Amino acid sequence: MAVRTTVDIPEPLHDELRHRAHQSGTSIRALIVKAIEQAYNNRKTGDYVTAPLIKGRGKLGRRFPKDENPHDLVFS
Repeated sequence: MAVRTTVDIPEPLHDELRHRAHQSGTSIRALIVKAIEQAYNNRKTGDYVTAPLIKGRGKLGRRFPKDENPHDLVFS
């Protein structure tokens, strides 16, 4: 089922839509529906983060220090 919606489109954009619809042999409605589908149906999912979000200038330490007690870091 289609839903009717009224949208005010600036005249220069409407002229461009009419011109493109005439060139492609389709309607303005079809162009608008296609543009909306492309904008919202083809959402790209993000990639996994593989690097630090904030780059530092210092030297990275060990990831799992063996000579430190983790409770000393939390409760100090």
